[in-house]
Amino acid sequence: MGRGKIEIKLIENPTNRQVTYSKRRNGIFKKAHELSVLCDAKVSLIMFSKNNKMHEYISPGLTTKKIIDQYQKTLGDIDLWRSHYEKMLENLKKLKDINNKLRRQIRHRIGDGLDLDDLSFQQLRTLEEDMLSSIGKIRERKFHVIKTRTDTCRKKVKSLEQMNGNLLLELKEKCVIHPQFLLHDEGDEESAVALANGASTLYAFCQHHTHLNLPHHGEQPFKTDDLRLA
Repeated sequence: MGRGKIEIKLIENPTNRQVTYSKRRNGIFKKAHELSVLCDAKVSLIMFSKNNKMHEYISPGLTTKKIIDQYQKTLGDIDLWRSHYEKMLENLKKLKDINNKLRRQIRHRIGDGLDLDDLSFQQLRTLEEDMLSSIGKIRERKFHVIKTRTDTCRKKVKSLEQMNGNLLLELKEKCVIHPQFLLHDEGDEESAVALANGASTLYAFCQHHTHLNLPHHGEQPFKTDDLRLA
């Protein structure tokens, strides 16, 4: 009993479609290989599945490029690479023009090899506008850096002033400062010198003033003027 005729139409079931594709692909590759061996033919097969997966068969000792080159040579008036090559040349020319333009702009801005005699009025005007724009950006950046550094210095000064205030409070809590070491007037030079040169000594004096030996009976008592900083 012979096989029934199969109707050639799209297989709706994806699984059956993939199975049929794999079987028939292998069958075609087998026939191509037999044709290549039996008849010494140059065979090249390229196919893509529904998922764009490529499968290829090429006769032993050949490459796809050789087959395509021979195809072009045989037909004579078809060049598969010409249009692609021309597009590449056109793109290369555009990139070279852009590169040369950028190089000229860089040379103009840094003053390297600048020849103003070769520039037109419009080019000179454009160069002037570019330089003014660059100067504005540089000045804006400079002011930003100055402001940032100024704010940082102010914060440091404020922090140091706070630390100084805290140290003064601690000093007042630990000892009683004699009135002669306080600055009562901005013109009091002796008080200023005493405070500037003897702050640490003053603190030491205050810490140890309770350990001073009191005068014995009959001895001359201490006077305020007898106390001096070391």
